[in-house]
Amino acid sequence: MAAIGKRPDSQGKVRDIYDCGDALLMVASDRISCYDYILPDEIPYKGEILTRISDFWFNKFADIMPNHVITMDPAKFPAEYAEYADYLAGRSVLVKKARTIPIECIVRGYLTGSGKKTYDENGTVCGIKLPDGLTEASKLPEPIFTPSTKAEYGEHDENISFERCAEIVGEDVAEQLRDASLKIYKAAAEYAATRGIIIADTKFEFGFIDGQLTIIDECLTPDSSRFWPAEGYAEGHVQPSFDKQYVRDWLRANWDMQGEPPHIQADVIEGASKRYQEAFEIITGEKFVPMKESNVSA
Repeated sequence: MAAIGKRPDSQGKVRDIYDCGDALLMVASDRISCYDYILPDEIPYKGEILTRISDFWFNKFADIMPNHVITMDPAKFPAEYAEYADYLAGRSVLVKKARTIPIECIVRGYLTGSGKKTYDENGTVCGIKLPDGLTEASKLPEPIFTPSTKAEYGEHDENISFERCAEIVGEDVAEQLRDASLKIYKAAAEYAATRGIIIADTKFEFGFIDGQLTIIDECLTPDSSRFWPAEGYAEGHVQPSFDKQYVRDWLRANWDMQGEPPHIQADVIEGASKRYQEAFEIITGEKFVPMKESNVSA
């Protein structure tokens, strides 16, 4: 894959960040991370799909919550990035700088994943008592806000209670995070239902820009959410998904979580790419056409 000819100022599991003075250039690579590990192989089109799906949601819910986007048009990026326009098209966005809040804002509408594990142990998720008798993929009576800490690379996020969240960021900010997360999730879940998708859970990140709470990073993508097809949904078993759970499941079956993660099988890479593309098309209602063929991983 083509790359920008300069080292990013910071680098996440998927995104490379370039400091542009009063703004940041966020570039979504085709890297994939599972269980807080970056896997050694890339998923074609993934970075572009994540960026364009986020942009879809940011635009859709702009009246609910401000976002950090300035532009996705490479022609409007700083001049030093002009020579990389083909690579940047579709997978990058120029954003306002924010004072980030060190909390992963998770909303769960269904019981699965780590929430199911703690529920089975003590009937709670992040300190929230849930009704008895729930099982895998059960719909919760109401969506719940279950924050976690933001871990460094190689470490694991830690699920925390709302009370612990308030201790970290303050009661007022914690309440803002909870209320905004639930509001966006409910609106997204309502829309997704019209597209035949269940949003089982999702993760938001927020920051303050000019003193106003603002959604940042990504929004309701296959990397930050569990998307289940509504057709065939039935509680009591693990659901098929349009998100990276497909790769997680393969990794769990082929790695003991010791040492470095293994290379991904070619058919799993292809299957994952198709799932990302399908998620894009179902959510946006548009056929996925890559912005630039040069964005395809080698």
